[in-house]
Amino acid sequence: MTNLDSTLQRRGLMLVLSSPSGAGKTTIANRLLQRDDNLRLSVSVTTRPRRPGEVDGKDYHFIDTAKFETMVAAGELLEHALVHDNYYGTPRRQVAEALDSAGDMLFDIDWQGRRQLAEKEAADLVSVFILPPSAAELARRLKSRAQDSAQVIARRMAKASDEMNQYFDYDYVIVNVDLEHSVRRVHAILEAERFKRVRQVGVRDFVQTLQSDLKTLR
Repeated sequence: MTNLDSTLQRRGLMLVLSSPSGAGKTTIANRLLQRDDNLRLSVSVTTRPRRPGEVDGKDYHFIDTAKFETMVAAGELLEHALVHDNYYGTPRRQVAEALDSAGDMLFDIDWQGRRQLAEKEAADLVSVFILPPSAAELARRLKSRAQDSAQVIARRMAKASDEMNQYFDYDYVIVNVDLEHSVRRVHAILEAERFKRVRQVGVRDFVQTLQSDLKTLR
């Protein structure tokens, strides 16, 4: 849980976590959501098949390609990308409503999605790239999930090297050696970014009130 300073009016932010498949971003994202009440997951739409245990509307909004293309054409997606032969996208409305009400949105998306968000909403964006501690550990994590075929795993491993090249676009980089340490580090980033001056939209009025009150106390 988190204790936010409610004295100043604040605009919400978009926290993006990206990584090669298997480096741990989704697990870190889930732990952050458990410990921070003001952080909400941006639920993406996707055309990929639902995995065992996934819930429609909670993990993703699972839709077909025709529906996805309709949403893109209508401008309903803040970002969208083709990843491992499946489409993913972020509904625009849910994000705008959250930021305007001082809510923080968590994005578990790839570098293509982060780049589109940066082009459209750079001021609200905070991005963290998660790296695995070693290539061997990345391969072990992918194989231990037992959710994908050997062919899919091989394709993800082949693509991981290219995905790692995108780290330079991110604000922060974390090597996920220990899960709990990684979660604490990302949460520390989140807390610090919340109190950046540019997000404290109520600070001017607050300072003016303090100055006015000081005059009456002279």
